[in-house]
Amino acid sequence: MSTALDRFLTPLLGAADGAQAVAVAAVRGEECAVLCRGPAEPGTRFEVGSLTKTFTALLLAELVARGEVRYDDPVDRYLPSAVPGPPITLLHLATHTAGLPRLPPGLIGREARAAWFSNPYAAFTSADLLAALPRTRLHHRPGTRVRYSNYGVGLLGHTLARAAGGDYAELLTERVLAPLGLTDTDCDPYRPQALGHWHGRPRPPWLIPGLPAAGALRSSARDLLRFLLALLAPGRADLTGLPPSLRAALADVQRPRLALPRTGNRVCLVWNLRPRGGRPLLHHSGGTRGFSAFAGFLPGSGCALAALADTAPTPLAPFIQAAYGTLCALDGSAAGHVPGDRGRELPGGGRQSRPLPGGPAHVQ
Repeated sequence: MSTALDRFLTPLLGAADGAQAVAVAAVRGEECAVLCRGPAEPGTRFEVGSLTKTFTALLLAELVARGEVRYDDPVDRYLPSAVPGPPITLLHLATHTAGLPRLPPGLIGREARAAWFSNPYAAFTSADLLAALPRTRLHHRPGTRVRYSNYGVGLLGHTLARAAGGDYAELLTERVLAPLGLTDTDCDPYRPQALGHWHGRPRPPWLIPGLPAAGALRSSARDLLRFLLALLAPGRADLTGLPPSLRAALADVQRPRLALPRTGNRVCLVWNLRPRGGRPLLHHSGGTRGFSAFAGFLPGSGCALAALADTAPTPLAPFIQAAYGTLCALDGSAAGHVPGDRGRELPGGGRQSRPLPGGPAHVQ
């Protein structure tokens, strides 16, 4: 364990207000470190919320590399019913440009309202997802605006599973998690995990049966570190046994797909990209009713960081912001606020809709 990295990471252990268990992991060049506080160890499983979406993006890229699907495939090709309106592609779903609402129609029913502060997604099934499709109304023409959507990435995972003829969780394990050696990571809410908290009160395990691709994963600091190492260097010697399709996917998810106006920021497959000192910084955060999570990396400098806490994000997300700042400090670049990505995506928050000059042609 690197004492140099410890100096950067130790303050982050206390940055999550109300957290009892915190785990952070980082790499800088050849140095790696995993630090834990409270009832947490490197292999302790935390709910990672919307960090699940980055794994769904990798699954999409893996299926594309195999030739099983194409980015410009219309979603309707794999679904029993269509979303009314112009065609939505897999790439639209993976870049939050489909025009879908943040949540599917029918989710905020009586049961969801009653469980809003514990398990709002628990009663929404895959059958409910399919039933929501013909009732969906798009907020804008696909490809013309960025509008964060849990519905969209949840639908992406469901579509990929149907295209491959399997279950999302099983497909993700077979194509991504098992080849990468991520033994602590899966969608199982009944395996041992840390106890989540919301305003200091214990929360039950997060259940999201109808939209698992949007936020059902659990993972550990050591698994997320291995995941980030694979993204930093897909050709590393210890990854030579990976299927070629997965190695290609690890690089493909990092390729910018569209530019956001007036900011210089980019959107990759799910990952947000910010230029930092002339190099790309990719990041994403996640939150459930009991947990906060962050992951980010700078391919050009070999720095990456993951941070997990057993407490739900608060509106200003100080833990997410501190993790982002720590990653910038590892790289030696000036810290800044995380733009529109404050760990609240899964409960329904996220970026505001922004127009994309040039519309669909702006997607590279």
